Amino acid sequence: MKKVAIIGYAQHPILENAGALNEVELIMPVVHQLFDELGISQNNIDFTCSGSCDYLQGAAFAFVEGLSAIQTNPPIKESHVEMDAAWAMYESMLKIQMGDADTALIYGFGKSSPGRLDSIISLQMDPYYISPLWPDRVSLAAIQARVLLEKNIITPEQMITAVIEARTNSKNNKNALVTELVDKEAYLASENISSPLNEFDCPPISDGSSAMIIASEEKAYEFTDHPIFIEGIDHRIESSNIGSRDLSKPTGILASIEKLKLEKIKFDVAELHTQFSHEVPYLQSVLNLSDVPTNLSGGPLVGNVMMCAGLDAIGKTYESLKSNDFTNGLAHASSGPCLQHNMLVHLEKKS
Repeated sequence: MKKVAIIGYAQHPILENAGALNEVELIMPVVHQLFDELGISQNNIDFTCSGSCDYLQGAAFAFVEGLSAIQTNPPIKESHVEMDAAWAMYESMLKIQMGDADTALIYGFGKSSPGRLDSIISLQMDPYYISPLWPDRVSLAAIQARVLLEKNIITPEQMITAVIEARTNSKNNKNALVTELVDKEAYLASENISSPLNEFDCPPISDGSSAMIIASEEKAYEFTDHPIFIEGIDHRIESSNIGSRDLSKPTGILASIEKLKLEKIKFDVAELHTQFSHEVPYLQSVLNLSDVPTNLSGGPLVGNVMMCAGLDAIGKTYESLKSNDFTNGLAHASSGPCLQHNMLVHLEKKS
């Protein structure tokens, strides 16, 4: 199969409330930024795929409106995933590997501010046993955090460190929503939202969009001398019944590590789709990243656009490899409660 590379990535400044800006107005700047940087147009794109959540917009097939941000006449090859745009990238990569396309445009978008995100996320869970209970996303995350703490897999100090480092690293990301520094005293003084998680342990409500362009190896070198290749990618999903899962054992992630042979790779940088502070030390341990610079962008704790944050983890890894003397990067995207669905992406810069 064809090798696939990332040749461009753009992120909209993350907003607390996008106000009157609609989804089209959020998407257009990032898509056209990429087109301008690469000197291309929609005519050079063989396949387009988006990631979003119709629940956020409150209407069926609301993602179709997003297509108004790009040229669709004459008709284009287009698809959509009702997931984070990281999975739109996965679908697009398969299109290229199968020979159906040589270039692909991926974009994701989300406006969480107009609605009640806790209720919206509950609607995406098991419709028979879990959704009727209306569990909020923070309380579900808190269950996993408590399990990890009780089993001494992580410590409260590691959670504090994750928050402080996220705020510090936000200075590296011009698009970050939250940039105010936090110290240990401020963290400890904050009231719990759902024990053991307080406001600093949780991601901010965020609006925004992101876009990425990928291409086959042959096509990539037409646009850049230094493409960043997707050397490995794998995703696994675990049961939607939270009670049937061991929340302290990420069986899907472990399977992906084995398949991609990640234990044999020395990573220079990693970006993890860790929406809550406890997930940072947990995944660092699982992925053996204790000595690897992680979430240099600040990660979702300083800006968490639903349906984009996973793609952003891949995009920020791409940017780190592109702008630093790094060779191998690891990106992680997730979906569902308590790290139910996970994707690992190994990116490599060829010398």
